[in-house]
Order: sequence, then structure tokens, then C-alpha cells
Amino acid sequence: MRAAPTILHLDMDAFYASVEQASKPSLRGKAVIVGGLGPRGVVATASYEARRFGVHSAMPMGQARRLCPNGAYLIPRFSLYRQVSDVVMAMLRELSPLVEPLSLDEAFVDLEAGGVAFDSRTARETGERLRADIRAATGLSGSVGLAGSKMLAKVASEEAKPAGLLLIEPGTERELLAPMSVRTLPGVGPATGEHLRRAGITTVGELAEAGEDELVRMVGRSAGAGLYRMALGLDDRPVVAERDAKSVSVEDTFDVDLHDRVRIRGEVQRLADRCVQRLRGSGHSGRTIVLKVRRYDFSTLTRSETLRGPTDDPAVVREAAARLLEGVDTTGGVRLLGVGVTGLADYTQEDLFAQSLAAEPDGAERVQGAEGTKGVQGADGSGGDAAEAGAAGAEAEAAAGAREAPETPGEPEPSPERRWSAGSDVRHAVYGPGWVQGSGVGRVTVRFEQPGSEPGRVRTFRVDDPELEPSDPLPLVGDEG
Repeated sequence: MRAAPTILHLDMDAFYASVEQASKPSLRGKAVIVGGLGPRGVVATASYEARRFGVHSAMPMGQARRLCPNGAYLIPRFSLYRQVSDVVMAMLRELSPLVEPLSLDEAFVDLEAGGVAFDSRTARETGERLRADIRAATGLSGSVGLAGSKMLAKVASEEAKPAGLLLIEPGTERELLAPMSVRTLPGVGPATGEHLRRAGITTVGELAEAGEDELVRMVGRSAGAGLYRMALGLDDRPVVAERDAKSVSVEDTFDVDLHDRVRIRGEVQRLADRCVQRLRGSGHSGRTIVLKVRRYDFSTLTRSETLRGPTDDPAVVREAAARLLEGVDTTGGVRLLGVGVTGLADYTQEDLFAQSLAAEPDGAERVQGAEGTKGVQGADGSGGDAAEAGAAGAEAEAAAGAREAPETPGEPEPSPERRWSAGSDVRHAVYGPGWVQGSGVGRVTVRFEQPGSEPGRVRTFRVDDPELEPSDPLPLVGDEG
């Protein structure tokens, strides 16, 4: 524990939804829900306007629509979120060499290590300046917590939301924490909270009064000792600089269970290609290929195969994934497929015989009951933002776009219908940049506006209008092209 509040925790406010509101002027001040739009989609993030209706992250999208029927429901645009995140993280690294990102929108910063703060006054000035700089650079708001430990800095930023700053003076920790719910403490989820409630413990103060021995008896030695320390406000964990990713993966959740083995193989091949794209984008290669299959009954099987050397060759990854699929029974139907690469390296070993010299599949099946996560994992095994993990199928849905119907022998291949997902970026040859409000029955509705403009007009086109094309997102601030 430090004698000065020089550990800063930044948490961007309703990040995905706020990015959407900033880039779509007609949605400012409106209820915005970002996530998977299919029947099995989940909420990634909800704006504060939507949260008033009870919508929250990881909620099934169907439930969110019932609670907030007039909200704007949009696919995630993770490429844009990452761009904005890169700007914010670069600003944090200007403050200190010790920056510990927890997700796209959240990080710890050791201000003392950067020489920018040594006491309460300089820490507060640094936090206020950071919030103003983020607003100027991105148009978005972030909440800042300052304290003598990581745990308390995170508690402070949560209490400061939205768009605020809270500094916890060293020596006041127990007084501040005492009336708070036990769920305020990191790691105390619904199950642990309910277990403590049944024992008559609902606040952090009551947790501290229970004593370490009683907490150890209730929840076990490791968890009990940790809970007691947190209740006293004790946390000596250092801020750890960003660590290398240890895995890259992508997955798709399907609206209807897949039974056709040919279709399943095709989906695995597409996932392998997308996984390699992400792998190359992160500047890595990898040795171990992982296949994930969630079946109709929610059981999840994972198979892996380790190559002799790291690769970022899409053909190698495709073939390894196909071999792994051969060992999985998909007879009852498949609701989710995923392909990942682990054992990452920052180079590629050119081994033309990697496929034939691959080790035998591990053979171990791991059966799970809970939904998994996706994306780039940190070295501590975390999958990043819980909201992003909860939207596991949403990015896949957005990225997949229109898919061609399987070809029937003896018949001409049909022309695929263009698919326009709500929230995706488009550009019209006449009307310029805009975004998709919705589509159906052969029509697509587009609102033509861009960051910094007034709310734009809505126009409707045929889905195959040759003058309408998908587009890259426009920057939130600055030259909008």
C-alpha cells in the first residue's frame, strides 16, 4: 500500500455504445445496445440511456429487446473500437512506462513510475488532465480512480462513473469501503455474494468484522484470506506492464444448429482463415491449432494439435482444423464453432513439412457447460473485456457478411443476396457516408451522417443497389474524409 494515491485506473464510459453514439449523431442521447443481433445474440454494451430500462452486458438480446423495444440495436464494430483504444492507451503510455491494460477500455497506470505524480494534488491534476485529453482526442468520456492500490483505484473509478474522478486518500480506505456492498470487491460474483448474504454478510464492513478465520471457514483458505485483506483495503499488487498475447481465436454462434457435415467443414475453413488474419494482424505466429465445437446440448468439446514449429500459413491452419474436426461427433447438431491458435511467437518458422510432421492430436476432450470467450488472450489467461466476451457471436456475425448458399450439383450457382447488418458502415456514390439502420424484404435503410455532423437523412435502397458499398469506419475526431 502506498502513502500517496499514485495508482490510476481508467475505465471508459459505456465504451462500445459511446463510440456508436459519437459516430452516429442521430443516436446521441438515445438508448443504444451493441451486441449480436441474432436469436442467440447477447448484449456487449448498453448506453446509460438503455441501462435505465434494465439492459446490461451479457444479457440475452431477446430480453434486452423486451425491456427496451425502442432502442437502437447495432452490431459491434471492433475494428473501430480498437482504433479508439489504441489512441487512449498511447496517451496512458505517455504518462508512465507501467501501463497494465485490462481490456480495450480499461487500464491501470503507475503515475509514480512515470514521474508525473507523487502526492494527492499532482495525482488529481494528472487525472483531470488525462480525462480532458481523452475527450479532446476521441470525443469520449472516461472515469478515473486514484488510490494507493490497484483494488481501491478500480473501486474509485466505478464510484466515479460516469465521466467523473474520485481520489481515495490513503488512510480513509476502510471508512469508504465499510458501507459498500460485498459485490464491490473484485472477484465477489453472484454466487459468492449470495453465499455471504445467507451468512448475514452484505457489506464490506461486515466482511471485515467477521474476521479472517470465519471467512476461511466459509469460503476456503485462499479465498477467505483474500476477502479479508480486501475488506481491510489491503492490496500490494504492482502495476504490471502490458504482456504479450498468448492465444488468438475466432468463433461463430449460429442462429440455427448446423447438421450438414459439409456445411460444418466449410464453416471451420472460414473460421481458420479469419483466425489467421487476426494472427497476422497481431504480428504473431503459433504452434498449436485449437478447434472448439459447442453442440446442440451446450456441451463444448475442444481438440488441439501441435505443429513442429510456429506458422501463420492459412493452408496449414485450415488443414489442421479439418483434421481435428474429423475426430468430433457432430451428429446431434452444432450451435457454435471456433478456431484458435496458441503457443504464439513473434516469428514464423518456414517449415514446408509442418502439415505432415504435425504431432498427433492431443486427443483430450474438455466438456464444458458455460459459454466461452474469444479474441486475443492476455498472458494471465483473461479473455479481455467481459462485455466483449459476452458478445462472442456478435463480431463473427458482423464480419461474416453475406454467405453464399451451398452449390447444388447440376444447378447454376445462385447470386448471393447482399447482407447489410444494422450499424455497419456504408458509402453511397451520390449521398456519401452513412450507416445501416435496418434491412429486409430486399431493401436496406441507410442514415447518411458522420461524426461531427448534424443528424442525417434516411433513405431506402434495394439491397443490390450498385451505388451502395460497405465502407470503413470514419474517425470520431479530426479529418473525416
